[in-house]
Amino acid sequence: MISLRKSVLLVVPLALIACEGTPTTGDDPPPPPDPQEVFRFETFGNETWWTDTLRMHEVIETAVDPVTALAVGLKVDMDALPPGLLDQADLTDPATTVELIRRNAVLGIQGEVDDDGRLTRVGIACSLCHSTVDDAVMPGIGRRLDGWPNLDLDPGLIVSLSPFFQEAQAQTVLTSWGPGMFDPRFNIDGINDPVVIPPAYGLKGVPLETYTGDGPVSYWNAYVAVTQMHGHGRFEDPRIGVSVQWEDDLVTPLLDPLLEYQLSLSAPPPPPGSFDPESAGRGRAVFERAGCADCHSGPLLTDAATRLHPPEATCMDPTLAERSATGMYRTTPLRALWQHAPYFHDGSAESLSDVVAHYEACLTLGLTQEETQDLIEYLKSL
Repeated sequence: MISLRKSVLLVVPLALIACEGTPTTGDDPPPPPDPQEVFRFETFGNETWWTDTLRMHEVIETAVDPVTALAVGLKVDMDALPPGLLDQADLTDPATTVELIRRNAVLGIQGEVDDDGRLTRVGIACSLCHSTVDDAVMPGIGRRLDGWPNLDLDPGLIVSLSPFFQEAQAQTVLTSWGPGMFDPRFNIDGINDPVVIPPAYGLKGVPLETYTGDGPVSYWNAYVAVTQMHGHGRFEDPRIGVSVQWEDDLVTPLLDPLLEYQLSLSAPPPPPGSFDPESAGRGRAVFERAGCADCHSGPLLTDAATRLHPPEATCMDPTLAERSATGMYRTTPLRALWQHAPYFHDGSAESLSDVVAHYEACLTLGLTQEETQDLIEYLKSL
């Protein structure tokens, strides 16, 4: 068992410890937190972990120039910057990264910068893993796309830069994950088995979040905020032997606005011309005839509201299920499949062709080559 005090995780998936707003007087209640601000900037006080323990502010200030930051998957919000700043900036100087953080331009990274330009505190927000940009300026720099999984982000590599994790075993684990992958249970059970960072869009109506259906969206928000981001909050689940109780609970009061914003994020539609509509129409019939709709059922294309499935039912690696509270897998809602390859919880299917091939081998679907291609086009249309 690995102590939560020595934890590394962040996913998926926040930066104003107190919500900013119009000052109040007397007994006036504070303004309600802005849901978008919670998702984008709230850290839940996790600076105590990322700064005091991991000393990531020192790492960033001395070794993470913008070129390096972009290489490990960090994203920059162009709309947070004044016109021309990037044209004049030295992208090989860590001081430029500090300035970007000061301007709230690095997605999911919140920092305090003093008058001398020194980064004194740093924390992380939900948007670190669950937002990206449209690359309008260059790869990694553009307009925010909230809810999109940051599949370029290499959380393990980033954390491996901390002085706290320089032991050989920690380095081996953290550097093994790779871009778009994160293990949200490693600090709980010590097993190294990372999963794909999932989208935070298209959650409205989804009955159970997490690949293993441990609980609804706010369950997972609380789990991640407290045990992975290391926010000051309270999370307890005896099914997995976890109990974290901070006296100053900065997480629970913000779960409702966080959920409100997440549920407002629709899955992005497939780009025009990205699939063959006629073939996709035939593929829908294949989807139903082959039995895919038996589990991917209803308007959300999931039966998670009524049942979970044992790993062997779909020939999935059982490791993650065995580490979970349910021992089972949830049928993943099919949404924006064009956007978030690789597929399956462990990323073992690099393409939709690989997805269909997996089920063909596991369930003996008996599809012809034409039916297979039509099914793929239908999946691309979702």
